[in-house]
This record gives sequence, structure tokens and C-alpha cells, in this order.
Amino acid sequence: MNTTRRTVLKGATASTVLAGLIAAGALRPTQVFASDWNKAAFEAKDTPAALKGLGAGAPAENKDLILKVPDIAENGAVVPVDVVSNIPNTSSIAILIDKNPTALSAQFMFANGALPEVSARVKMGQTSLVKAVAKVGDKFYVAQKEVKVTVGGCGG
Repeated sequence: MNTTRRTVLKGATASTVLAGLIAAGALRPTQVFASDWNKAAFEAKDTPAALKGLGAGAPAENKDLILKVPDIAENGAVVPVDVVSNIPNTSSIAILIDKNPTALSAQFMFANGALPEVSARVKMGQTSLVKAVAKVGDKFYVAQKEVKVTVGGCGG
């Protein structure tokens, strides 16, 4: 069988199955799962407002929340941030950067039994505190570290 013909037949079959699922109501393209994002927290211009949007007024320090970031970021466009929470029942982790135009960079939610570990690459315009905030039940915990962003990327 010709490979072009086979590709067309696979595509037509997949389209027919997809159309059938939509017609049967099994798939609803109008349903948006990410529609309940935390607009107030993500649009906050400073860290206290972002923390308020998250519901964390004054999070406490905790040694079981581990934040791994470089001391010096040679490229502020891609700063690696790793967060691990060894606190049982962690339901979310947020990454905040104090001097960014919007403080909240990312928020991750965890279902029951999921390992609360995240790895992200964030953009930083200047030297700033990077904070990881973990939600455990009704309590919030924070770990923070200053990251120096070099202008020329020379590491100094």
C-alpha cells in the first residue's frame, strides 16, 4: 500500500472518530479546564500582593522546603529553579521573584499522593530574591534565596 494513501486513511479515520466523540458529547471543546486560574495572584505587581492573592499572608520558614537556584545566573532569560517539598500533604508550590514586573512566576497544584517536586526555568531581569511558597492544608511555608543576574553573562 502506498504510504501517502495510508497516511490519508489514518487521518480520515482519526477525524471521523473525533467527530463522533464530539457529536456524542464525550468531548466538549467549549469546556476549559484552566479557566479557574488565580488572576489576582498572577497579575500582582509585588510579592506581598501576590502572596495575598495566593492566600498566604506571612508564610513561615521551613527547612523541609528545599529551593535550589544558582548563586549567579549568567543568563537571566533562563534561570533554573528546582523546588522539593518534604512536608507531608503539600498541595501546591508557587515560585515568586521579588523584582520581576509580576512577582508570581509559576504555581503548581498536586493531587493526593503526587510528589511535590517542580523544576522550572524562569526569567529574571535583575538580581532578586527567589521564593518558593508551599501550601500544606491551611498553612504556607517559604524558602528563599538571592540570585545575582549578571548583565553581560560573564559570571562576575
